[in-house]
Amino acid sequence: MKDKNKLFSLTLTAAFLALIVVMSFTPIGYLKVGVIEITLLVLPVVLGAITIGTGAGVFLGFAFGATSFIQCFGMSTFGAALLAIQPVYTALVCFLPRVLLGLLSGLLFRALSKTKLPAAVSCGLTALCASLCNTVGFVGLLVLFFGKTEYIQGLMETLGAQNLWAFALVFAGVNSLVEAAANTVLGAALGSVLLKLKRRI
Repeated sequence: MKDKNKLFSLTLTAAFLALIVVMSFTPIGYLKVGVIEITLLVLPVVLGAITIGTGAGVFLGFAFGATSFIQCFGMSTFGAALLAIQPVYTALVCFLPRVLLGLLSGLLFRALSKTKLPAAVSCGLTALCASLCNTVGFVGLLVLFFGKTEYIQGLMETLGAQNLWAFALVFAGVNSLVEAAANTVLGAALGSVLLKLKRRI
């Protein structure tokens, strides 16, 4: 039984990792609207944390961050601009929120699974919180590290934001709404199915 569970976990981790890579370098993973990029890559990380555990969530979150950082090398205009300003800060903006969302997903689902909530509800809530964690973490670090740069100041003027708080709200507005809705619905549906499959092994 333990061998089957281990094999299932390894296979699922590999599948989620492959999905992250494929989504990262195709239009599936990033919906670009001007300078704003809406990512659906939160979902594989959340599903990994839910079905396999916190360790898998952190690993997949790191993989998500790595693909995001790779995008900065000419694949994303926004990312390339940040990389040219400060490479270390750019790496932190790419990696930290994604690793944290994997960690949060695993810990939160573990706590919710001890309640009487249906599995689908626990999965949906986990996906919702993870999505918000990703958006708030990314935008928060962006403002913290790059808020005073000419590039972000120029974006503030373009978006009509009067200050950094307004910029953060405008910049994250579309991201948070679309990502939260999509990840919550898909997370609840797919997470509950994968958990049922895991129990049958």
